[in-house]
Amino acid sequence: MTFTDLSIATSATILPIQDIADKTGIPRNALELYGNYKAKIDVAFLPPATKLGKVVLVTAISPTPAGEGKSTVTVGLADAFKQLNESVIVALREPSLGPVMGVKGGATGGGFAQVLPMEDINLHFTGDIHAITTANNALSALIDNHIHQGNVLNLDPRRIAWRRVLDINDRALRQITIGLGGPMHGVPRQDGFDITVASEIMAVLCLATSLEDLKERLAQMVIAYTYDREPVTVRHLAVEGVLTLLLKDALKPNLVQTIEGTPAIIHGGPFANIAHGCNSLIATNTARRLADIVVTEAGFGADLGAEKFMHIKSRKGNFHPDAVVIVATVRALKMHGGVEKSLLTQPNLNAVTLGIANLEKHVDTIRQFGIEPVVALNHFITDTAEELEVIMNWAKAHNVNIALTQVWEQGGNGGLELAKLVKHELAKPKNFTMLYDETDSVEEKLRIIVTQVYGGAGIQLSDTAKKKIVELKKYGWDELPICMAKTQYSLSDQPTLLGRPEGFTITIRDIIPKLGAGFLVCLTGDIMTMPGLPKQPAAMNMDVDADGNAVGLF
Repeated sequence: MTFTDLSIATSATILPIQDIADKTGIPRNALELYGNYKAKIDVAFLPPATKLGKVVLVTAISPTPAGEGKSTVTVGLADAFKQLNESVIVALREPSLGPVMGVKGGATGGGFAQVLPMEDINLHFTGDIHAITTANNALSALIDNHIHQGNVLNLDPRRIAWRRVLDINDRALRQITIGLGGPMHGVPRQDGFDITVASEIMAVLCLATSLEDLKERLAQMVIAYTYDREPVTVRHLAVEGVLTLLLKDALKPNLVQTIEGTPAIIHGGPFANIAHGCNSLIATNTARRLADIVVTEAGFGADLGAEKFMHIKSRKGNFHPDAVVIVATVRALKMHGGVEKSLLTQPNLNAVTLGIANLEKHVDTIRQFGIEPVVALNHFITDTAEELEVIMNWAKAHNVNIALTQVWEQGGNGGLELAKLVKHELAKPKNFTMLYDETDSVEEKLRIIVTQVYGGAGIQLSDTAKKKIVELKKYGWDELPICMAKTQYSLSDQPTLLGRPEGFTITIRDIIPKLGAGFLVCLTGDIMTMPGLPKQPAAMNMDVDADGNAVGLF
C-alpha cells in the first residue's frame, strides 16, 4: 500500500476535542467548539498559571523547493516528548490557502507526524484568516469611502499605504486601478492586493496579548499620508473599534491534536519572508500555561524565522527559546552543494560535503544568541548510509548535537533520539542575548543582521531607504526592531546564491513602518507580497469524492 499524508490522516483515530482539552487541563467552559474535533480556547476561563513551560523552537537550514519537513519534525518531536511522558503541547502556524493550493502544500506536518483534522486545517479551519481578510478589506473600503465623502483628513490618494488582501495566490491582482466609472464609483487611484498572511493585521493579531492590546495595535497602523506628507493612522479614521469587532473571535487560539493525541494549538500565520513568520504570541503563551514543554516553529531558515523569533517575538513576549532545533536533509544539503533538483535522489558525497556550509552558518547563528542548537537530520528514503555518515562525522568533529529523525514514517517513535538530546539542552542554563538593541540606529541594526546572521559584508541603502530613515527619525519610529523581507532560498538577497556565500552586500530597497505590529519591514531583493501560482498548481490535483471527502490535499 502506498501511504500519502492524506490517506494516513483520514485513516487515523481522532479523539473528540473535549477529551484532548480534559487531558490538557482546559476546562469545558473555556472551549468554543467548532464541530467534534476543533475548538477555540477562551483564555479568560483558563486556570491561573502556576508556572510557564519551556519553549523549544524548531527552525531549519535555508529551504529548497525539495522541502525539508520542518513542520513534520516539529510535530514528531512533540509526539516523541509525549512518548517520554513529558507534558507537551505543539504550537504551529495556520496554513495559508495560497501556498496550499499553489506549490508548497499544507502546513500540518506529514506522514505519521501530522495534526488533525488536516483537511479542515489546510482549508478554512475556524475562519481566522477569512476574518483577517475581511478586517483588512473593510479598512480599505473605509479609507476609500472617506476620500469619496469629502476627505476631511486630507488623504493623498497617491500615498495610500494600505492595500487590499486575498488568501489566494493571484499575480493579476498585484497592481490594479480602482474607482473607475465616474464620480458615483469613488476616486480613481492605483491600488493592489497582497496575500492575506502578509497583511499587517495578521502580524498585529500574532503579537497582541489581549483584546485591548489588539485594539490599540490596530489603532496605531499607518494607512496613508496627507498631501502635506504627514502620516495617517487607523486612530485618525476612528475605525479601530469595528476592526477589533471583526477579529475578536479570531484572536482566540485553536485547539486540535496530532495523530498520536498530543495537544496542538494552531493559530496565526504571518509570512516569514515578509513578516515575522511565527504563530501567535497568545497561542504560545497559552501553551506555556498548560504544558511543561512547548514545541513551536518559525518559518523558513534560521536567518529569517528564527532571527525574527528572537528579535521580535521573544522581545515582545519577554521570553526566549530554551532550546533550538535546526532541521536539515541530505537532499537539501546536496542542492546547496550545487546539485539540480532533478538529480537530488542520486548519491553525491561531494555535494553533501559542500552543502554542509549552509548548515554550519545556521548553527553559528543560533550559537550567537547564546543557545546550543540540536540538528535534526530528517531522513528520506533516497538517503544513502554514506551520505548520512558524512553529516554525522561533521557534527561530531564540530561538537554539534545531531539526531537522525524518522518521524514521517514512525511518528513520535522516530523522534525519540532527538527528543532526548533536546531534553538534555533544556536542562542547561542559558545565557540568551539579543544581537542588537532597539535603541541602535536603523543602519546598525541592519548591519548586524546582515553581517552576523547572513554572513554578508554589509548593507547598501537605496535613495528611497535613506529618505525613509530620515522620516523614521522624524517621527520617532527608528527604535523599532527590524523585520527583513528577504528571499528564503539564500542567505543573501539573491535566491540563486545557495550554500554559504561570502562577501555579498544586502541592498535595502525600502523601509515600511508597521507601527501596529511594532517593527520596520525592510525590503530587499525582489520580494513579492502577492505570490503567483506555478505552471501546475497543487489545486489541479484536488477534488472531493461522492461522500464529501477531500482528495489530493498534501
